Amino acid sequence: MAFSFFMRDQQVLEVAAEHLIRFAAGRSKIRVWDAGCARGQETWSLAMILAERMNPFGFRNLKIDATDHDSKNHFGAVVTQGAYSFRELERTPRELVERYFRTQHDGDREFSQVTELLRQKVTFHYHDLLSLKPVGGNYCLILCKNVLLHLQYKDRVAVFRMFHEALTPGGYLATEQTQKLPPEVAHLFEKAVPDAQLFKRVEQYSSSVDL
Repeated sequence: MAFSFFMRDQQVLEVAAEHLIRFAAGRSKIRVWDAGCARGQETWSLAMILAERMNPFGFRNLKIDATDHDSKNHFGAVVTQGAYSFRELERTPRELVERYFRTQHDGDREFSQVTELLRQKVTFHYHDLLSLKPVGGNYCLILCKNVLLHLQYKDRVAVFRMFHEALTPGGYLATEQTQKLPPEVAHLFEKAVPDAQLFKRVEQYSSSVDL
């Protein structure tokens, strides 16, 4: 399970959100997959950014699937409840903390919990990327950061192919800044922006002609 924290690589999240919103305008279903969600900080960061930027109609139609490979389900209770220590939110802009977190108490323990507004948008699943079976389909955006670098090269190629399959036509894939597209899958995506690892799905067409 990858390590993360709130608003990590915020610039990438902002760019991905901007393209997602423009691409998904008017859709009745806006699906996002955060593949490798760790303890949920990245998922909730993206959810906050989208809540800030999307219009009410778009946000109402948003659904985020957040997954990680955690066979012991250590992340499950923390992530699904959206409960974090105050220290974990130190890097998060204060205005976002005030809007999207509420102070809760459990005995002598005091913590911050993600608001219901965001929690109702996110579903967490156990998922192994190396199963090469998408957790769903027709995603407008897939976010996979700080995960692929831990995979063997051939497995990265296979996972990129799986992401292409899971994206809706014209959908976007965001990866960590250090992750380049393997040549074997470069034809499946095109770079969406010059300053972030955001890629747009390219459609495959058969070169054969039926006679």
